[in-house]
Amino acid sequence: MTRIPLLAGTRVNFLDAPEGAVLVRPPAPASPIDDVRAAVRDALRFPLSGPPLEASVPRGGRATVVIEPAVLPLPGVANDPRRAAVEAVVESLGRAGIPSERQTLLLAAGLARRPDRGQIDTFVSPELARRFHGQVAVHDAEADDLVAVGTSGSIEMRVNPALTSADVVVVVTAAETVVHGGPAALVAASSPVALRAAGAYSLLETGASQGWKLGLDLERALAARGTLIGVSLALNHPVLRGALQGYPHDREALDRLVGSWLGRAYGRLPSAVRLRIMRGLPVEVSTLGVFAGPPSVAHAEALLRATEARSVRLEEPVDAICIGIPDTTPWLPRERPNPVLAAALGLGYALRLWRDRFPVQEGGTAILVHRLHRRYAHPGQQPYRAFFAALRDASGGGALAEAEDAAGRDERALEAYRRGDACHPVLPYVDWRGCSPAIDRLGAVLVAGSRDASVARTLGFVPTHGLRAALAMAEGRADRQLRLAVLPSPPYPPLTVGS
Repeated sequence: MTRIPLLAGTRVNFLDAPEGAVLVRPPAPASPIDDVRAAVRDALRFPLSGPPLEASVPRGGRATVVIEPAVLPLPGVANDPRRAAVEAVVESLGRAGIPSERQTLLLAAGLARRPDRGQIDTFVSPELARRFHGQVAVHDAEADDLVAVGTSGSIEMRVNPALTSADVVVVVTAAETVVHGGPAALVAASSPVALRAAGAYSLLETGASQGWKLGLDLERALAARGTLIGVSLALNHPVLRGALQGYPHDREALDRLVGSWLGRAYGRLPSAVRLRIMRGLPVEVSTLGVFAGPPSVAHAEALLRATEARSVRLEEPVDAICIGIPDTTPWLPRERPNPVLAAALGLGYALRLWRDRFPVQEGGTAILVHRLHRRYAHPGQQPYRAFFAALRDASGGGALAEAEDAAGRDERALEAYRRGDACHPVLPYVDWRGCSPAIDRLGAVLVAGSRDASVARTLGFVPTHGLRAALAMAEGRADRQLRLAVLPSPPYPPLTVGS
């Protein structure tokens, strides 16, 4: 029997995995690029499709550089390669005849909490923050000056004016999923109508993704107005340094954690201290490829390369999957998650990172290892408190849809979003819909270690006292020797299922 450490909040629980259980560990990082700036410059000179940057830029024109907050991968890293990529793009635009004074950095956070302009050094390198003389714009999805650029089906596409007033728009992102990066960054700079519709059944397949289709339609509409270029980074899986050197891909690092005094001492620390240690862990992310061209083309190529390098293969779907949920939110700023965000991280993110087939058998079981505390960081998570109350009182899907429409018209909540104090009031509904593809395929979602049974039941989950009880229940549901997969902690690797 194998002991597997599972992150649950700030605690490390140990799972006595049954025989045949699959520990989902990413492969070792591929050989990285040493100089990301040089790779970006080369990619802009030799794009996958279309002319190079210098041949596309009118000298003395205006440029907008679109940046997404680096919320993925989890956890965040101090020296994110996207910072170096943004700096290289700003410099390349300057050499092409558009100095930084005529450039705009557009921070597109979608429905998430709006970052402050003063936090620009969070998204770019400190050197660039000091010498950048252009404008810094933070997208407001509720702004009155959004520009209509066409429709995608029945959805009207309205975008930040910085995308339509520039002669050239450069999208700088990392290829994480089909709805994060690439053309999805353009959707993140649009209206709530488009953002609410930008879903995906799988985060790694474009075929069933309304978000990808929206991004493509928006890309075509903006390309018809001016030059549109994408720079996409394919990233290696994040790895820890220091005492946990080699985790999560190195089995020896896992064994050290299981048997060391460090793991035992960590469990005896107060919760606040454990949280501080978790957020201070040295995390490194390297770049394995940089691609340029139309945003969708560059993003698709980078996403394919990153998925191939980071994915884990399951020969067939399993009966149950156990997911460790940390005490951090998927959105910035990092906070302790409320029950909806904890569920969204496990079901809406980890269980949508698959290709070819859903990783769990139809009617199978998901086990979320988290306590699901009923707490909402003030004021940033107040929309989630309102959503949870609406979910508890809703008598059906129609009632929840009405509550979402009412939340989108809540002036007080919208004003808090505009100030950057909280996320957009409809974001909790979008996060919850992201859980639906997994919930619809699963027979049960068990919460191991639940401390508030009413919270789990309100979400439609089954509370259990701990991992042992959850495993016994999952084995009973399978009615045979349990085929179990374990995702111990984020960042979760992509899963390729089947031959």
